[in-house]
Amino acid sequence: MPAFVTFGRIVFAVLFIFSGAAQLLDLAATAQMTEKIVLPAALATYTAQLEGITGMAMPQMLAIAGGSLQLICGVMIALNFGARFFAILLILFVAVTTFYFHDFWNQTGADARNNLVHTLKNLSIVGALFMIAGQGRSARTEDATYGDV
Repeated sequence: MPAFVTFGRIVFAVLFIFSGAAQLLDLAATAQMTEKIVLPAALATYTAQLEGITGMAMPQMLAIAGGSLQLICGVMIALNFGARFFAILLILFVAVTTFYFHDFWNQTGADARNNLVHTLKNLSIVGALFMIAGQGRSARTEDATYGDV
């Protein structure tokens, strides 16, 4: 059973590794998608300072942060290094991106159905991330896992 869990965790992490790398490789398109994110007005002072320091617009910084987060978390989950922590980060990330990008409650017709399907897909991803966060790393035993053959 541990081999199946390890394989499943690695295959699951490929989703985030690929998505993060693709977003970072096409930063202009990712930044264009993040333009619809409305940050709270209370953060306006800080975002203006960040834009001044980095010389980048906030959508571009959000694109870099989102792509990097997915890539790093995916690799760490695949390697089972801090998997609980990185799974929790991804739970928050998936919840926020679902809210901003798949708002089926504001749509009608085919768009609403399509975004509802994406929301349900993301809900199942969050469920898998909760399983990863809940499982954690188990202690190694001296006994053979599959019995003496």
